[in-house]
Amino acid sequence: MKLRTGAVVASLAALALVLPACAKSSTPSDNASTGVKAEFNAATKGMVNPSDKKGGVLKLANSADADSWDPARAYYAWVWDMQRFYVRTLVTPQAKPGKDSLKLVNDLASSQDISSDGLTYTYKLKDGTKFEDGSAIKSQDIKYGIERIFAQDVLSGGPTYLMDILDQGQKYPGPYKDTDPKKLGLKSVDTPDDKTIVFHLKQPFADLPYLLAMGGAAPVPQAKDTGDKYNAHPVASGPYMFKSIEPGKKVVLVRNPNWDSSTDTVRKALPDEVDLTLGMDPNEIDNSLIDGTYDIDTGQTGVQAAGQAKVLTKEELKKNADEPTTGFIRYAAISVKVPPFDNIDCRIAVQYATDKVAIQTVRGGPDAGGAIGFNMLPPNIDGHDPDFAPYTGKSGQPDLQKAKDALAKCGKPDGFNTVIAVRNKGKEPKVAEALQQALAKVGIKATIDSSDPSLYFRSTIGSPDNVHKKGYGIMIAGWGADFPTGYGYMDVLVDGDKILPSGNNNYEELNEPAIQSLIKQAVESTDPTKTAKLWGQINTKVMDSATLVPFVYDKALNYRNPRLTNVYIDEYYGMVDFQALGVS
Repeated sequence: MKLRTGAVVASLAALALVLPACAKSSTPSDNASTGVKAEFNAATKGMVNPSDKKGGVLKLANSADADSWDPARAYYAWVWDMQRFYVRTLVTPQAKPGKDSLKLVNDLASSQDISSDGLTYTYKLKDGTKFEDGSAIKSQDIKYGIERIFAQDVLSGGPTYLMDILDQGQKYPGPYKDTDPKKLGLKSVDTPDDKTIVFHLKQPFADLPYLLAMGGAAPVPQAKDTGDKYNAHPVASGPYMFKSIEPGKKVVLVRNPNWDSSTDTVRKALPDEVDLTLGMDPNEIDNSLIDGTYDIDTGQTGVQAAGQAKVLTKEELKKNADEPTTGFIRYAAISVKVPPFDNIDCRIAVQYATDKVAIQTVRGGPDAGGAIGFNMLPPNIDGHDPDFAPYTGKSGQPDLQKAKDALAKCGKPDGFNTVIAVRNKGKEPKVAEALQQALAKVGIKATIDSSDPSLYFRSTIGSPDNVHKKGYGIMIAGWGADFPTGYGYMDVLVDGDKILPSGNNNYEELNEPAIQSLIKQAVESTDPTKTAKLWGQINTKVMDSATLVPFVYDKALNYRNPRLTNVYIDEYYGMVDFQALGVS
């Protein structure tokens, strides 16, 4: 996904399977049936302090503000996690620990039917679902919510996958410019009655349900839509609604009196109120978590260095901490358009010369920094091959002789000059310095060009013209999946058809026919096993191209208040499932 500015989205331990028509998801009481001992990393193994007890105030904190509370515009991972308090969708990730959280289950939908050719998806809605004002949630509200995504001139910022899949050449402008009298003119989505919504595809796309689980596919009552001001008070369809939103300061959620638990087999809605304090200093958050003032940091990017030292050295604190694999890979992209990296052997030299252990160390070591990365499909995405470790292998140790051999093959036996682009934020500059020092050992002299984080991914390395102009041979980046499939993680990074003039994510500008052919096959496949194998083949060819250098499979060391109940890592989001939490 988008790098999610200081957050992660999707740690995905296995291929998530969408439940078939009329399948029943687990009830909330099932979630509390078993628990695990409160110890270090316990929430990655199961549920800590299972309970059905209701009441109290859940106290959350974050150093940043939400990118948007409007479900169509949000792209931060932690905001997607927060949406589960106030937004419902046709399907949603299951509220269970471990790999079970990767499965999509029915939420507003009572059933799903997919045509044999994979081109038509039909959902029936449950009875009795309502918005916070008591009005019934209808299929037209879901269609209207999806149509809002198309109004990018008004509601930019969120994921646009559904535009790519559903527009199909009609150039739908969104509901604000829709000439249809009912503002429901998107032709690829039908609502034959209030309880039925039908999606018509041009070609099979097995990942459609994952797109329908995103907040942008949540219902929005047309009469309450305030356009770009909807962020100030999104209308709740979930168990909580907004009492107040003070941008950058505080958000308070209270119970939605029109949410009916009998229609919702996902959410327990334990706290009476959810308070989120924003804009706090990260070190203050760590101290406030440890002293019990707050319950959890919704950023879920890990405690700071001082907090890390406290948590890891004091057993009474360490037992309340977890270090989940977030689903992100921290990596470098090598531009095939910037000489001498148009020569594959020059790229291979960088692969062998990179000291991943040094980079792991500056990122926080094995606990807070992550495991050594050795290929570009994360270990929590189906299709990852744990034995495929080219170049530096699983150890991450550089092979200087092979790097020098590659330099000789590319006609640069004495090395060459290049530029490393990096954001001037957090651990990133230290990563660039560690890479610079490693490359220097084989004669590759790299200058570091650090940039404003707010511009970095869109116009610094996200603009191929700027990359060529500045001579960025190597670009430091990170990526996490938007949803738990090879397509949800890798497509935008390596698809030659997705190279954009601005906001480009295929930084290396990889465009190989063999990879393009495999992507087409993977996108059209409806067999999960076959699809996973295809993404594994794509991953192999990407690594063979030597254009991407994985550093680490990211981890984040987070502390949780011991008073919390129902704590577990939701592997779909790579963080604690906020909506499941209660307080003792």
